[in-house]
Amino acid sequence: MAEPNAPLMNDEIEIDPNMLKDLTAESYDSTGYNTETTSLASSICKYTFENGRRYHSYYGPNKSYLPTDETEQERLDMHHEILVQTLSGKLFLAPLDTPQRILDIGTGTGIWAIDCADIYPSAEVVGTDISPIQPGWVPPNVKFEVDDAEKDWTFQPDSFDYVHSRNLAQSIENWPKLLSQCYQVTKPGGYVELAELSLQLNSDDNTNGPALLKWMNLVQEACDKIGRPGVTEDILRSRLEDAGFVDVVVQTFKQPYGPWAKDERNKKIGAMTILAAEAGTEGYGMALFTRILGMSSEEAKEICKAAVKDLRNKNYHSYSPYIVVYGRKPE
Repeated sequence: MAEPNAPLMNDEIEIDPNMLKDLTAESYDSTGYNTETTSLASSICKYTFENGRRYHSYYGPNKSYLPTDETEQERLDMHHEILVQTLSGKLFLAPLDTPQRILDIGTGTGIWAIDCADIYPSAEVVGTDISPIQPGWVPPNVKFEVDDAEKDWTFQPDSFDYVHSRNLAQSIENWPKLLSQCYQVTKPGGYVELAELSLQLNSDDNTNGPALLKWMNLVQEACDKIGRPGVTEDILRSRLEDAGFVDVVVQTFKQPYGPWAKDERNKKIGAMTILAAEAGTEGYGMALFTRILGMSSEEAKEICKAAVKDLRNKNYHSYSPYIVVYGRKPE
């Protein structure tokens, strides 16, 4: 059944009788209708399906080129563990003391926010994302909100001790606005941290697989076309400094593809990338290749499959830089 049109100016809007039960209470909260965050109505859970994957579409079909189905959620949780291991078990690098309020932008499945809430049980952790794919059972100090990070924020100024953002390079067009809002909501003395996996493919012994290199270059080409290019250390540093943050620190780590490393930690990281490889190449590639580069679904899938084959080839020793940058808001 189609939804009714919005009322015309001459139409009377009927009042919900639940709103009239307690006229002494001025807040909608007394009726059970919470206006603090976006209601998870059916419209918020609007999806499109293409190439066998599910994409969120409430904020428009091209707001995010990554799927939101169960396969992608499993990959996101796996990549979370990969990145935590990359940081030697840490969730972040900023020198936090006892934060009382933490914001996670683009929280995805919410796994980072939940882990952070466990570390700081006295802090309130807020996670925002365009898609409501977070679990319902979470620690009591965590809450999730559906929101587009590039729209105007409603958080109070100087209200967060720490703002965290991870792997949003392919989802954000207006970084100056986003970082300006990060600056506004961060308390003086608080920190903002950006973490991004670069779209560069490196190898210390010059053994990059040609199919994986082709896949990476095509992703970079598509991202450049939509105004969401890959990142470098200088780009991330400039984003924080231009927004007004000081004492900016940049650290870059290697994320290996495949268990070819000698040391056990990087071997484990590389093995996990293999587990997430097929979902990762299709998740990042399919929509970009078909929507932006004009490929057929069959051609795009073949490129992704070839990249996975290179990832599983023990003779290729590739890695990508994982860049973490944080800065402090002046007192």
